[in-house]
Amino acid sequence: MDTTQTHPIEVSTRRGTWRRTDTIWMLGLYGTAIGAGVLFLPIQAGLGGMIPLIVMAIIAFPMTYYSHRGLTRFVLSGKNSGDDITEVVEEHFGSGMGKVITLLYFFAIYPILLTYSVAITNTVESFITHQMHMPAPPRALLALILIVGLMTIVRLGEQMIVKAMSLLVFPFVIALTLLALYLIPHWNLSALQTVSFSTPQAGGGLWKTLWLTIPVMVFSFNHSPIISSFSVAKRNEYGEQAEQKCSRILMFAHIMMVFTVMLFVFSCVFCLSPADLAQAKAQNITILSYLANHFHAPFIAWVAPFIAMIAISKSFLGHYLGAREGFNGVVNKMLHSRGKHIEHSKLNRLTALFMLLTTWLVATLNPNVLTIIETLGGPVIAMILFLMPMYAIAKVPAMRKYSGHISNAFVVLIGLIAISAISYSLFI
Repeated sequence: MDTTQTHPIEVSTRRGTWRRTDTIWMLGLYGTAIGAGVLFLPIQAGLGGMIPLIVMAIIAFPMTYYSHRGLTRFVLSGKNSGDDITEVVEEHFGSGMGKVITLLYFFAIYPILLTYSVAITNTVESFITHQMHMPAPPRALLALILIVGLMTIVRLGEQMIVKAMSLLVFPFVIALTLLALYLIPHWNLSALQTVSFSTPQAGGGLWKTLWLTIPVMVFSFNHSPIISSFSVAKRNEYGEQAEQKCSRILMFAHIMMVFTVMLFVFSCVFCLSPADLAQAKAQNITILSYLANHFHAPFIAWVAPFIAMIAISKSFLGHYLGAREGFNGVVNKMLHSRGKHIEHSKLNRLTALFMLLTTWLVATLNPNVLTIIETLGGPVIAMILFLMPMYAIAKVPAMRKYSGHISNAFVVLIGLIAISAISYSLFI
């Protein structure tokens, strides 16, 4: 009798332990989220002085954790363990809405992948020219080499993508932290003097600064493209305990994100004035580029490109998983409507070829419209990440158990603020 009673507890305890795969996914989540957007976050957040920074520090963790936990729970609510987000959407909302949201999901992530292909090419080209003082190879060749290198990791499979991202996290975190500490002697704390509710540098006052900072935060901490792959992998690994395990992994990943990013943001803002940050925004450059020019610091000039390259590479790989999932979903739904089917491995090869050719072409052409495309994807990301899971909690029976929490209202509020601020930025 004693054996029968203790056996389930032993199984539960064993399953509750932290595994190596949990660490790999935790770092993979961090790697997808913390990319190039972080390099612009200090500029927007610091324009209004200390109050926006304090508010951002307070809401960063709950905003990031509760929204991504909601999307994870949504994916896990599917009846089949292998269903990704596109299939769960169709299960809960019907075939027609499933096709619409799958298409929106793809077009929310794919333009960001194109942006990263351009960004990695520009960063390496600039590094070769300005730091190494060498002539850069033809742009088409350079772009092809870089993208083929990243796609080689992709071809090795999802687990290799996540492992590569988790490895890239370490040099990125170290470089970001060292840079934040390096800036401490340059702190002048002029931002502490800017605490009024009407700051000229903010371009309209404190509340407007806070409002427009929310979308930058959403983008800077966003790792929704990898959430579906993460949820499916953990459900296959942990079964019914997947939700608890996913929530725990997300919590540690977000603590790591918030600590490292906020340390970097505060250190950058403390060594510059709001007027300096306004100038950086007018020049449309990253905070690292502005710091290198502002302090005439060779150290930053050399470190900045490496931080940017690692950040962009991590985010490219993470966003590829989401873009591939979206593209596969669109193709599958088109074929199913015609009564046709394609093997998963063959579809993945077709997707890889499409991604390689289009990212290479866009990286070679280097169009300026990518920023607009990325901004247009912002409202869709906010809808899928913040609003869709909360709507499902209210309407889908499998999600009803998560209703009645104040965190749900908080997520909806942040989502609406993000969408309204992005819309304002587009049309004003």
